[in-house]
Amino acid sequence: MNRTDRLVAMVMFLQGRRVVRAEELARHFEVTVRTIYRDVAALSEAGVPVAGEAGVGYSLVKGYHLPPVMFTAEEAMALFVGGEMVKKFSDASLAAPMDTALLKIRSVLPRERQDELDRLARATAIHSRTKLSTGMDQRTILPVQQAIVSRRVLRLRYRAKGREAATVRDVEPLGIAFSGGAWYLVAWCRLRQALRHFKLERLLDLEVLPERFEPRPDFSLTEHLRRELESDERLPARVWFATQALDRARREVSSEFVSETRTDGGVEVEMTTFCYQWLARWLLSFGAEAEAISPPELRERVATEVAALSERYTPAPLPA
Repeated sequence: MNRTDRLVAMVMFLQGRRVVRAEELARHFEVTVRTIYRDVAALSEAGVPVAGEAGVGYSLVKGYHLPPVMFTAEEAMALFVGGEMVKKFSDASLAAPMDTALLKIRSVLPRERQDELDRLARATAIHSRTKLSTGMDQRTILPVQQAIVSRRVLRLRYRAKGREAATVRDVEPLGIAFSGGAWYLVAWCRLRQALRHFKLERLLDLEVLPERFEPRPDFSLTEHLRRELESDERLPARVWFATQALDRARREVSSEFVSETRTDGGVEVEMTTFCYQWLARWLLSFGAEAEAISPPELRERVATEVAALSERYTPAPLPA
């Protein structure tokens, strides 16, 4: 990115935020903090009202707005493809707002760009039997997001894993995360007086209360999730996959792969897992195209699962 483009992008970055520190700008634009200081000085000399306060950060003077910037062809196409994937892989809680957002984006494009998007739409197909779970339905994600932004307390009726009875919790929502094929709410639970993760698909009811909670300036969702992942006990395993099964394995658990070694007809994978029983059952879904190599505990788990299946499907003896 040349300097002119960076200066325009910097104004847009500031326009979308209340206050931004020089270090954050430097990370975003991949330049030094000293370069940011020079760029801010250049913007001020050009008449852009950038206000700066030592120890706080930079902001645009209230009321200043950069005129709308036209999307490039690449940007418009990237937004279209991203929007189509959101509509395909999510439920109505995200698909409907994305549909209206794409209509608004299309409306500000020149006719030539609109025609290009029409041609792209006719030449793009996204097919899948799988949707990303967002919880119980379209009433879940958006209220949770709104509660996070407005810092309002959420009242949940929640059924924890392995429990028949539901509990009612008042929580302070701090963030949402998608992990392992499901959405989770990260919140301060007033019942437990601790941070908790709530799987959205286990919510039975959700209410946004009028009460607001105080922000937690020391909390970082990214850092919290990083610590949680590091604290999880990971179990080592070695697994063989046939070549034709490898793409599926990578697609479903690529984050668990540590290394791969090619063998005749397949690949041996060093990986980690949170549970050998889960891994054994997952490997069985590949049939003869996967094999547990080590440790012995994993092979025994697979053998136990196979024996249980064999017993279940053993034909009943014919009557004499």
